[in-house]
Amino acid sequence: MIRTRRGFTLIELLVVIAIIAVLIALLLPAVQAAREAARRAQCVNNLKQLGLAVHNYVSSNNTLPPSTMYPASSSFSGGWSFAWPLTLLSNLEQAALFSSYNFSVTPYGAQNTTVGYTQIGTMLCPSDGTLQRPVAPWGTQNYVGNFGGPGVIQLVSGTMVPLSAAIAGGGAIGLESLTDGTSNTALFSERLLGIPGGPTVLLGSVDGIRALFKNTLSAGANTPAQALPFVTACNSLPGTTTSTNSVSNGDHWVYTYPWYVSELGYNHFGAPNSTSCLNPADGYAHIGPLGSAPPSSNHSGGVNLANADGSVRFVKNTVNLNNWWALGTRSGGEIISSDGL
Repeated sequence: MIRTRRGFTLIELLVVIAIIAVLIALLLPAVQAAREAARRAQCVNNLKQLGLAVHNYVSSNNTLPPSTMYPASSSFSGGWSFAWPLTLLSNLEQAALFSSYNFSVTPYGAQNTTVGYTQIGTMLCPSDGTLQRPVAPWGTQNYVGNFGGPGVIQLVSGTMVPLSAAIAGGGAIGLESLTDGTSNTALFSERLLGIPGGPTVLLGSVDGIRALFKNTLSAGANTPAQALPFVTACNSLPGTTTSTNSVSNGDHWVYTYPWYVSELGYNHFGAPNSTSCLNPADGYAHIGPLGSAPPSSNHSGGVNLANADGSVRFVKNTVNLNNWWALGTRSGGEIISSDGL
């Protein structure tokens, strides 16, 4: 008696392969969602660590960290000065880095490259999705300090402001200056890194969210009626608009310029993940106090934001603009509705 060995037919193999493909297609989004949830949780934890570091700094110095220590070092750096992350190093378990930094020379000099080239993990959001530094080998960061509400209304009005009192709204401030309440005043948010090499990109491209664009509307200071038209004009720029700057977001964490919001700061003008717009009235290539430098992220639907009380919340792209502006100011006297964020 002859026994025959029966194998799988081609149709059966194709059916099995098709079933496996369907299962992968069903499971892959769930796996990706789980990974993003973990990345977002890490991002939230980083913001909480920064918030705690700020409160420890306040306990020791009775003031909030300045966004830049200008005019310190201005005599030999053309206005660039030491940036706020340096002030928090000792409270982020980076005391050795702080001790290695030389505050008596230019912030970008050769004596400070060892510290400046160091990449601090707490300063990076894992959801950013890029492994390249905007200006290598300088260390970079995703987290940015609150410069304030719309510049065309109040100029510098946030919590991470320049130390120089010569800048409208600048100067040393403490928690007592946050009369709107620490739970109603933003401290930090996040922004996607700039693009290495600073190439010209289109607003409608995938990299448009990482670049800066020039608005068609020029809005001067102290004109509240122009705030909403400025945002509208900014968000109405066509997708074919070419960038003015695409490298400055987080290009280096150790130094910044007092009037450049987009370097290591953000403001409450345009909503989260909206277009970053230079104001022609400013004349700055890194977005000045009158421009719109919103936070941005790869999180679905919004950004993480740390309040001055140390709590972290998720703010949607669809946030009510008036509430968004109010959250950015420290002493505007606004009331933020509980369902407006």
